[in-house]
Amino acid sequence: MKFSKKVFLIVSLILIVSALYRVSPLRDYGFAPQLAIALFSGFLFRDNKKWAFIFPLVSMILSDVMYEILYSYNLSDMKGFYGYGQILNYFFFVLVTAIGFFINKVNLTKITSAVIAGPTVFYLLSNFSVWLGNGGNQHAKTLTGLSACMVEGLPFYKNSLIGTAIFSVIFFVSYILMTQKETQKVNS
Repeated sequence: MKFSKKVFLIVSLILIVSALYRVSPLRDYGFAPQLAIALFSGFLFRDNKKWAFIFPLVSMILSDVMYEILYSYNLSDMKGFYGYGQILNYFFFVLVTAIGFFINKVNLTKITSAVIAGPTVFYLLSNFSVWLGNGGNQHAKTLTGLSACMVEGLPFYKNSLIGTAIFSVIFFVSYILMTQKETQKVNS
């Protein structure tokens, strides 16, 4: 897709709204649009990989800045910036974006596969890194400890799957409607 002023405005709006939504105290943890943004940007900007990776990372960084500001004023118990684990999470978002590259056309099977694969890859890698780095409840470095860490992450994983599915429907359906409208204008 051509990166026009219209696309830039839509992308900017999505970034701002998604960052505000992510810091909302009313949402369940894990239920956020960022993974869907990563998949969608991998699809939308697959010919311009730089923008494909920048889009979801800006969404995460913007919301992390908001979290940090809220935390510094005691308006949130979640810090925006928390060190090495956060850098890993940003890297995991880059991997989810790469999954979006495999959606080379709007196809229900490909989108559904990506919607399942993206949160699953993120969940497995992030929980493994929490276990390995003594984060969270600091489980023993055994298979039992790893299993316990994975089980603790299941509520976030469930919310992540549901959120990614819902927000992906919004993004892809909006894309279909916008591109159909543009195609109708060209053909008229």
